[in-house]
Amino acid sequence: MADAHLVDPKASFASFSHLLDARILRALADLGFARPTLVQTKAIPLALEGRDILARARTGSGKTAAYSIPLVQNILRAKSGLDLDDPAKQATRSLILVPTKELSEQVSAYLSKLVVYCEEVGIVNLSTGTSAHLQRSLLADKPDIVVATPARALALAQSKALSLATVESLVIDEADLILSYGHDDDVRQIFGGGYLPKVFQSFLMSATMTEDVEMLKGLALRNPAILRLEEDEDEAANLSQYVVRCSEVDKFLLTYVILKLKLIKGKCILFVNDVERSYRLKLFLEQFSIKSCVLNSELPLNSRYHVVQEFNKGVYDYIIATDESGAQTEADTDDEVEATEDPEPEFTSTQRDASEAEQVEEDPSSSSRKRKRAASPPPKHGKRKHKKSNDKEYGVTRGIDFVDVACVLNFDLPSSSRSYTHRVGRTARAGRTGLALSFVLPQEQWGKDKVVGGVPTTKADELIFERIEKEQGGRRSKIKEYQFDMKQVEAFRYRMEDALRAVTRSAIKEARIKELKSEILNSERLKAHFEDNPLDLEYLRHDKPLHPTRVQAHMKHVPKYLLPRIMPVSGTETEGASSAEVKPGFVPFKNGGSRGRGRGRGRGGRGGGGRGGKRKSDPLKKFGR
Repeated sequence: MADAHLVDPKASFASFSHLLDARILRALADLGFARPTLVQTKAIPLALEGRDILARARTGSGKTAAYSIPLVQNILRAKSGLDLDDPAKQATRSLILVPTKELSEQVSAYLSKLVVYCEEVGIVNLSTGTSAHLQRSLLADKPDIVVATPARALALAQSKALSLATVESLVIDEADLILSYGHDDDVRQIFGGGYLPKVFQSFLMSATMTEDVEMLKGLALRNPAILRLEEDEDEAANLSQYVVRCSEVDKFLLTYVILKLKLIKGKCILFVNDVERSYRLKLFLEQFSIKSCVLNSELPLNSRYHVVQEFNKGVYDYIIATDESGAQTEADTDDEVEATEDPEPEFTSTQRDASEAEQVEEDPSSSSRKRKRAASPPPKHGKRKHKKSNDKEYGVTRGIDFVDVACVLNFDLPSSSRSYTHRVGRTARAGRTGLALSFVLPQEQWGKDKVVGGVPTTKADELIFERIEKEQGGRRSKIKEYQFDMKQVEAFRYRMEDALRAVTRSAIKEARIKELKSEILNSERLKAHFEDNPLDLEYLRHDKPLHPTRVQAHMKHVPKYLLPRIMPVSGTETEGASSAEVKPGFVPFKNGGSRGRGRGRGRGGRGGGGRGGKRKSDPLKKFGR
């Protein structure tokens, strides 16, 4: 198998037929995976040779499959050589550690689809809302693969319900994030507490190289194959990034105009920085009959997971996601490790023509390529602080697979460039185009509005955006200024102000309590019913109006005379504009010309019957300057 890692990067999964079980290939075909991604092409053959893997690849690059496929293949291989009555036939051979419960659900769901034709492979997710008694019962059957957050895995290992003595493969997914979520002590104890065997294969999967990843690399890996797979220019070009500098009030105005007039086509994630903010935005949009659902750490895990599932199915178009932990766990630091500083061998996406065999050093101490791990725990960070949210294992910017997202709207700018990168990574995935639009609050505008202004996380927007621009520039991505002509949207301002006045603090508090009570009821009391009747979940909607405020009927519709002229869209190009001028997923306004058929008339009507004999012009004839 010496040349196994020389698989053609443009080949299909069928090229792995000499490496993978036919049942795995069949499952991949059912999932619609025809061709492996770059990280899968590089990692799978090396992992099947027994190599430790450290992979850094962008969000949405297919890292989950890159480690899941070798895990399942190795388990099938190990079981095939054992008799049915051999006690070693049933043992926990793989442990996957993830930072959040959401990612734990997602990984276990993917694995379940991957082993659909492999009945002998058992999977247990320990980070669900199931009772400890049920989890112990499931672990008594010694499932082949266990997925858990470090805290949950450690607790069950300490209680001896989970035995890790037979683990052959250990995965740390989102390695650059797992310690940031307050799992420092848990990870230390798992590695240094004598729970793991001395010999096992390790995978570290990460989007960035940080101090945390370096620490974990020294602890868990020995002579690993290091895969640094940067984005191709074509992939980076799939994401169009724009920034709008505006006041806090104008954020609401522009969001109203963009969503109500459907300027963005397709599903959109709107990121805010705290829970109260998410309900204020939801209630604001509700005034205009714009349906949206919220996703935050207050909601039960089952509800959060169901919200993501329904969004991915297209049940909801707009999801307001609260990125509560971004400021603490994704803070910009100087600990980014440059590629040139790592003395160990690595792969890059620019080295595809070179021989892989020459790029990876073999471990001279072991022909089996499985090493002993140090038993001593890693050094403590000491300086890291973690602000606890309602659920410290909640995370929305990383790991969760939001499907077919056309646009990421940073209603609140994240608190770091790293968090920004992971937010916008929710769109422009799997070769599709996407749009990222961010609102930046100028320093002089901060705190001017007494109702919606003075948000602490927006005070340093300009400074943070400078870092974001620099970081994106290093990725060969440019963030362009999109200057809305505010004079053209003034006609919508009175409606926006009317809606904002209706969304009071007491209304937000009432909506927050109402939503939480409803979701707890759905999550707990109906859990058993949903397990027996899964189709009933289709009737559980998370974007229902909360209505704690008075909703005015006339706000639902926009008068025709306010509607702008919109250019017809055909594919990625628009009539009268080059493809370079058209924003993916964004419908631009026409810059002039006569009114089209079906346009509403102003007070003067057609032909200048109004005051002064002048025809009323379109308020949004030119949307962007």
